[in-house]
Amino acid sequence: MRSSNPVFSRRGFSRDNGHAGFNAAPQAGGPAVGTNPYATNPYAQQQGAPVGTPQAPPSTGAMTIDDVVTRTGMTLGTVVLTAVLSWVLLPVDPANMGMSYGIAIGAVLVAFALSMIQSFKRKPSPALILSYAAFEGVFLGVISNVVSTYIAPGVVVQAVMGTMAVFAGVLFAYKMRWIRVTRRFYGFVMAAAMGFVLLMVANMLFSVFGGGDGLGFRSGGLGILFGIIGIILGACFLALDFKQVEDGVAYGAPREESWLAAFGLTLTLVWIYMEMLRLFSILSGND
Repeated sequence: MRSSNPVFSRRGFSRDNGHAGFNAAPQAGGPAVGTNPYATNPYAQQQGAPVGTPQAPPSTGAMTIDDVVTRTGMTLGTVVLTAVLSWVLLPVDPANMGMSYGIAIGAVLVAFALSMIQSFKRKPSPALILSYAAFEGVFLGVISNVVSTYIAPGVVVQAVMGTMAVFAGVLFAYKMRWIRVTRRFYGFVMAAAMGFVLLMVANMLFSVFGGGDGLGFRSGGLGILFGIIGIILGACFLALDFKQVEDGVAYGAPREESWLAAFGLTLTLVWIYMEMLRLFSILSGND
C-alpha cells in the first residue's frame, strides 16, 4: 500500500518497489507473514530466496522507532529554528511588505524544488532533507509573522497548539486501532485530496485573473469549511504515514529510511499547520 505522502510513494515505503536490504520475514513482534509474503510484506526481497522462504531479520542496520523519532526531531527542529530566526531577523513592516512576501515565496519555491529532488532520489539525503526544512522554516517564519502582525494577532500560537493536538490525537487513535488504514481508506483519502487540491488551484486562478477572493474557498463560511476539510485530510495523511512507518519497522526497512519517514511527517505537519493558520485567521476575522 502506498502512502498519500509523495515521499513514501516514490520508493522503499511501497509494495511494488522492493528494496534489496529489506527482509522477507518481519522482526520479532511484527505482523505474521502469510503463505504469500508479497501479499502482506511490502518490503519483501524480490531476489534471492524463493517465494515463501522466510529470511532471518538483520540484527543491525534496520530502522527503529527511535531512529524515526530522532530524525523527525532533527528535521522539525530545523524548521522551527529557521522559522524563529526568520521571524526575529526579517521583521515585516508596511514599507517592506513586498520584500517580505518575495522572501517567503522564494524560500517556499526552493523548499518545493528540494522536496521534489529528494522524492525522486533513489536514497534519502540528510543534507537535502535538512536543507528543505531550513527553507520551509524561512517561509513559515515570514508568513506567520505577517499573519500575526497584520491579520490575526495571537493566531500563530493557536495554530501551533492545534497542529500538536491533531498529531497527538491521530497518534493516540492509531495506536488504539480506532483508525484502521486499509486500501479503501487510502483510496478515499487520495480521491479527497486530489479534489481538494484542484479546488484550491481553481480558487487561486480565479483570484489571480478575476480579482477578489476567487471562488470564496478561503474566506467566510466556505473558507471555514474548507479549512476544516484541509485539517481532516492532514490528519488522514498522518494516519497513512504512521502505517508506513509501522510497516517499515516491522519488516526491517533499512535505517536510512528513517530520514524519509522524518521528511514525510514534516511535510504533513507543515500542511496541517498552514491549514490551521488559515482557519484561525478566518475565525479571528469573523469575531
